[in-house]
Amino acid sequence: MTSRNMAYKVCAFYQFAALPDYRELREPLRAFCAGLALKGSVLLAEEGINGTIAGAAEAIDTFAHELAHGARFGGRLNNLELKFSTAEGMPFGRLKVRLKKEIVTLGDAAADPTRQVGTYVDAREWNALIAAPDTLVLDTRNAFEVAMGTFEGAVDPDIKSFGQFKEFAAQKLDPARHRRIAMFCTGGIRCEKASAHLLARGFAEVYHLKGGILKYLEVVPEAQSRWRGECFVFDERVALGHGLRERDKDATRDE
Repeated sequence: MTSRNMAYKVCAFYQFAALPDYRELREPLRAFCAGLALKGSVLLAEEGINGTIAGAAEAIDTFAHELAHGARFGGRLNNLELKFSTAEGMPFGRLKVRLKKEIVTLGDAAADPTRQVGTYVDAREWNALIAAPDTLVLDTRNAFEVAMGTFEGAVDPDIKSFGQFKEFAAQKLDPARHRRIAMFCTGGIRCEKASAHLLARGFAEVYHLKGGILKYLEVVPEAQSRWRGECFVFDERVALGHGLRERDKDATRDE
């Protein structure tokens, strides 16, 4: 099968970092993105930045370099989690740069990934960790995302929004019984907050998949994969498979 020509490059990114001036950063960042003809969504908060944008490959590369090395952020985003994929068509209708209280909403002041966070696990080492019999594998995503795909044997918290994860953890997880937890989410950001939350509650061993499902699908060969189904993404591509390939929408769309 010949590869399809992809017209757009997509960049998903985040970093928890102190941005007390996040309000002042909004308009300069929006203007910079607009000048590169980028579309997508960027969230700014005092705790960091989170977003997914798309555009021409050269424009996306310029944007990523600006975040990590440009004067606007003064080197505060030099540890960005970046994931790149492609799209046949523009997956976003417009550009949005929004101010938020949190870049991923949990509502727990004790969950501060800049102070403590779970142990990162490289995608290539993930299979061995989740295969261990004493490891609780936990999907931290919303129920409709889990329904599209997840890892073999993973626990579904059955939540409608990430903000409900606190209640799930309080009711279903026990530091004395669940001594080793391996969690995952789409790109890694929700696990940063979730692992910080569990550590603050006294859980001893908390691991999370670095770069999330998207990084796993990018680097782990399908023949070695423990992933089943597709990964939901919050844009018009809807879902991605191994190699971060777009799903066949005509073949999988519900009527």
